[in-house]
Amino acid sequence: MREMCAIAAILSALMFWLIDGPVGGFGGSSALPSPDLVSDLPIQPAAQKSIVPVPLPDSLGIDDQLWGNSAQGNRRALLVAIDHSLRYLSTAKAIESYRKYPVLGVSRDRVQRSLKRFRQLLVMARSAQDLQAAVEREFTFYQAIGNDGQGTVAFTGYFEPVHSASRVPTREFRYPIFRLPANWSAWSKPQPTRLQLEGEDGLQFAKSPLKGLELVWLRDRLDAFLIQVQGSARLKLTDSRTISVGYSGHTDYPYTSIGRELVNAGKIPQEKLSLPAVIQYFKHYPADLNVYLPRNRRFVFFQETGGAPAMGSLGVPVTPERSIATDKTQFPPGALALIQTQIPDSTATGKLQQRPVNRYMLDQDTGGAIKGSGRVDIFMGTGKLAGDRAGLINSTGQLYYLLIKK
Repeated sequence: MREMCAIAAILSALMFWLIDGPVGGFGGSSALPSPDLVSDLPIQPAAQKSIVPVPLPDSLGIDDQLWGNSAQGNRRALLVAIDHSLRYLSTAKAIESYRKYPVLGVSRDRVQRSLKRFRQLLVMARSAQDLQAAVEREFTFYQAIGNDGQGTVAFTGYFEPVHSASRVPTREFRYPIFRLPANWSAWSKPQPTRLQLEGEDGLQFAKSPLKGLELVWLRDRLDAFLIQVQGSARLKLTDSRTISVGYSGHTDYPYTSIGRELVNAGKIPQEKLSLPAVIQYFKHYPADLNVYLPRNRRFVFFQETGGAPAMGSLGVPVTPERSIATDKTQFPPGALALIQTQIPDSTATGKLQQRPVNRYMLDQDTGGAIKGSGRVDIFMGTGKLAGDRAGLINSTGQLYYLLIKK
């Protein structure tokens, strides 16, 4: 989940924030050898004849989650996500965003019509193949050019963590997250760094402008840090209540990846870098938190969100495994997308194993680390399993947008 930078929302990619880039790759038959995709625009028709036709993979659009044992719940989740996008597209914010969108022919009206028609097709379809055929007949596929200009997109995952917390400091709960200061707009620049605000050990905040801004207290310093990375969390309080918190603001510094810092220092090999590996390293070497966390000078503030679901940058809830975060200067906000990448699932023995997926998504979020036309972050849900799965998403693949033919 990551540092959220919009409307108390989940905004940044946890793996990208911690690791700074993809390690693996999605090398299946669906990868498109598309040197002719090079363009100044972030998306373009995937088989535009003036460029050179690019054949769509046979599997494209076969979303096996929508048919099978868990199909009803997955279709319902996708319908809910579509409705959230349609709600956003009716707002003044959406009107203004699409005035600035750079790709000719990609308009708010067309995105709205695309979502409404796809919704109808989803309800009527009797199989994955039925839906695929209808979509290919009625929609144009626009492919993201990727950071390499050839359609290669890096995918990561984010989630909403759940932690134990206390309203008051105790010997057990010592590490707070903080409210946005009332005089925030008056803070002079350069603003204080993380080191200046909380000290090397994370416990010197009473000597800084953070004093009195404590919202809740966490057991573990790394948990408090990861909530800042994720930008939202659900917290089980010691009085048995559960509250939700979301992003409220951040200091004016770029993010420094602690995972990347560990690799650069030779603490974790590049090929073994993952969120679990980062967490495990600090369990073995807790004193190194004092070394590496202050290197991320950016500091994130929070507010209580009244139990609201995790919200994306569009101001609508994000839906587990149906919402993605992208750079909204590059991609159409709220639009219907289709991803091809790898997502880990539980096996019969309870282990997580990567498997290739085709999945319909709604583009409903963004993040400070999600920049350019080659980055996508997938929202995986709330809690430990969602976090375990999100932490293992670190593959390349393809990203398409589906727009109804004119």
